[in-house]
Amino acid sequence: MPTVISHAAVPLAIGLGLGSNLVPRRLLLAGVAASMVPDMDVIGLKLGIAYDHDMGHRGITHSMLFALISGLAAYYLAPWLKSPPRRAALFVFMAGWSHGILDMFTNGGLGIAFFWPFSHERYFLPWRFIEVSPLTMEKVFSARGLQVMYSELRWVWLPCISIGLALAAARYWAKRFRQVEMNRT
Repeated sequence: MPTVISHAAVPLAIGLGLGSNLVPRRLLLAGVAASMVPDMDVIGLKLGIAYDHDMGHRGITHSMLFALISGLAAYYLAPWLKSPPRRAALFVFMAGWSHGILDMFTNGGLGIAFFWPFSHERYFLPWRFIEVSPLTMEKVFSARGLQVMYSELRWVWLPCISIGLALAAARYWAKRFRQVEMNRT
């Protein structure tokens, strides 16, 4: 997995890039939470749940179904999230879904139970260039952890920052174009 913090890069880039009119702060925070919550399954390792078990790390919580359930919860929480229900559901679903996608780009560990409960198989993508993160905090702050952070900066954060800036630029130019058009009439 990328470190849990790097999973937040996707909803942050999209939410900040689209702006608070489309992604209000509460919805943005819900997306960040949805992108990070799947890694709570590491608690199972301390409870004796085997890594390769459906309830183990990269199991149920990394599935598309889990992301859909998160999106459904956002649909019903939309008034609190200050967002239209479909937008809240889509944003939170995509944020949760991105977690599994990023983990499938990693070069270690077990694959992702992406299609659980329909398949118990673990999946990776053919391109596995993100360094897998250690599962303990002590190892995250080691020489190996620095390699992981560099990999995440290169393969997660820089692309997400680029996407966020591109979305913000598109939003700026669309607003500017509308102003020019209004001034013509």
